[in-house]
Formats: sequence, C-alpha cells, structure tokens
Amino acid sequence: MKKIILSLFAFSLFGCAEMQQVLDQLPQGTGVLSQAEIGSGLKEALNNGITKQVSKLTATDGFFKNEAVKILLPEELQTVDKKLRQIGMSKLADEGLKVINRAAEDAVKEATPIFVDAVKQMTFNDAKNILMGNESSATTYLQNTTSTALYAKFNPVIKNSYTKVGADKVWSQIITKYNSIPLVKKVNPDLTDYTTNKAMEGVFKMIAVEEKDIRTNLSSRSSDLLKKVFALQDKK
Repeated sequence: MKKIILSLFAFSLFGCAEMQQVLDQLPQGTGVLSQAEIGSGLKEALNNGITKQVSKLTATDGFFKNEAVKILLPEELQTVDKKLRQIGMSKLADEGLKVINRAAEDAVKEATPIFVDAVKQMTFNDAKNILMGNESSATTYLQNTTSTALYAKFNPVIKNSYTKVGADKVWSQIITKYNSIPLVKKVNPDLTDYTTNKAMEGVFKMIAVEEKDIRTNLSSRSSDLLKKVFALQDKK
C-alpha cells in the first residue's frame, strides 16, 4: 500500500497524456521502471498494505480499542444501552458493545483472500487510474471491486461469530431485559447485518487512513522502486 500510494503521489502532478507519454517512453532495460514493473510493484505494495491493515483489525481489540473503527450501537439500541445503565446494568451494556466488536474482528480474517484476488485482477489501466487519482483512489478501487464479495463472506461469518463469542446470548439477554421494562418500545434489531456493514466500513476506513498518510509523507521513499518513481517526478 505504501508503494502504491507514494507512486500515486509521484505521478499526480502529471496530466494524463503526459503521464502516459512518460510511461510509454520508459525503456525496458535494467534500472528503469517499465509499465510491467510499475504494475507489478503496485500489486505487490497493495498486497503488503492490505495484509498490514487487515492484521491490525483481526487482533483482539482491533476494533474495540481503535476509536477510528470501533463499532458503536445503532441508534435504536442506544436507547436500550441508556436504559440499562439507568437501571444499574452497565456491565451487561458494556459486554453487549464488546461482543459486537469481537464478531467484527473475527470476520475480517476472511477479507485478505478477497482483497488479494481483486489485486490480481488489476489491469495496467486500473493502476494508471489509481496513480492519477485522488487521495483515496486505491481505497475506492478496493471498495468497487470487493464490497459485494466481502458482504457475502462477512455476513455468515459474523452470524457464526455471534455464537462463538457469545454475542447471541448476551444480546438475547439484553433485548429480553429491555423489552420487559414497562412502557418501552420493543426492539428486535438485525445486528448481523449492522455489524457486517460496520466491519466493512472499518476495513476501508483503515486502508484510507494509511493511504492519505502515505501520500503526504514523502520521507517514505524507503525502497529502490519508490526512489526511481520519484526520480521521474523530480526531473519533470
């Protein structure tokens, strides 16, 4: 991810025609980046970045203690949470929030193969569009190419994770307790769907954060590939 975003920043000042002209004129010889090398470099860098971000989120508390992606309760359950705390059941309310995030951490483990497959399918035209794009072009590419597959993969995993991490029992108890309170509006939320969408949102948010950071951090020219790419911009 670092390589692809730094490469993207390096070329962002070129007009589309100018960039293509530069790439077309690059020789295939040793020491100079060819189109094939740029494409391969982008894929490798994006795979590395994805692996790094996904591993962060799959760790214990990867969601729960990361304020950028921590899954909060949907609006209808915020009332439930507040009411439980009012009647002295803060511990149960806290556990309910934690198990939602635990299910997301478990599900995101399924993301890497889907992302890797999307990267394998990347064409040079995709790479060029990413290079010429805005500060979230790489993230947008992944969203456009993986969201349907991610939902299909995440949803059943989260449903199973709710059982594995005990979320189904916790939330059954929470909903039962809340619905037994006189005069309250009964609730029956679809927490699997909600958590699935929030888990996906968290994955893309973390990738976007790194993408933006690396774009603006020019000191990250840490590899020969990045030095060569930036040399093209430096000489323009």
